[in-house]
Formats: sequence, structure tokens, C-alpha cells
Amino acid sequence: MKMLLLVLGTHPKALAAGTVKLVGSDYNLMVGEVSMLLEDSSYHDGMSKALNPYGKGKACSRIVDYIKTI
Repeated sequence: MKMLLLVLGTHPKALAAGTVKLVGSDYNLMVGEVSMLLEDSSYHDGMSKALNPYGKGKACSRIVDYIKTI
């Protein structure tokens, strides 16, 4: 799960999927969102268990495994 603090027109798929949250640069909003993630388990679970639109996060290990076979 990631907290995306500032977006300049990027990551629309992650925003739509719910894997990141756009909070901008407002201090109170950042603190509020982080506090929600730390204190509300259902809020945290909703973001942490959302499907990543960019893959499963296994590309690095797969690349390393392939390189070891060369």
C-alpha cells in the first residue's frame, strides 16, 4: 500500500484501483490520511488488498531468476 502525496498527472490507474490515495501537499490532509490508515483497520485493508493495476510486484525476482540461468 502506498500513500501518493503529490501527483502531476500520473498514476491514474492506481488511483482508480484504490492502491494509492491522492492527498496533495496539505499537511492536515496528509496527517489525516496517514492517521486513518494507522487507526482504521478496515480503511487500511481496503487499500492494502486492492489489486495493483501494474502487476503483482514480482518482476524483479523473475528477472533475477532468469539472469541466474544465463
